[in-house]
Amino acid sequence: MQPRIIEGDWASLAPRARPLRIEVFVEEQGVPPELEWDEHDAISRHFLALAPDETVIGTGRLLPDGKVGRMAVARAWRGRGVGSALLEAIVDAARRDGHEALVLAAQLHALPFYANLGFEAFGEPFDEAGLPHRMMRRRLARRPAG
Repeated sequence: MQPRIIEGDWASLAPRARPLRIEVFVEEQGVPPELEWDEHDAISRHFLALAPDETVIGTGRLLPDGKVGRMAVARAWRGRGVGSALLEAIVDAARRDGHEALVLAAQLHALPFYANLGFEAFGEPFDEAGLPHRMMRRRLARRPAG
């Protein structure tokens, strides 16, 4: 099942994105709520993955500088291609915007997921919101003109 991916700004998608981010980051992973919401939400492009019944099953954002963040998939939908579809939609948007590369801070357990989608780890592991992370980068091939 390929989810339907929609994109928009925080003002329009926040009511649908917030519950999943709370579920995954705050409740499952113990991220303090005050760290989950930041100034980057307002300036980012947001993406939602929707199940056939229009339930939000995934979320992510693309900052203007090419950083991907707040990737989350509902527990019941993990391992079913939702995260991959969501990330590829973000990659496509980044290409349209002219980005030459994307970066993200991946939780260590998610490194293989991102590596399978063309991201390469760099730098040393670091702590973010009490969780171990490592930076990753994916260079984007330019699409031919025409």
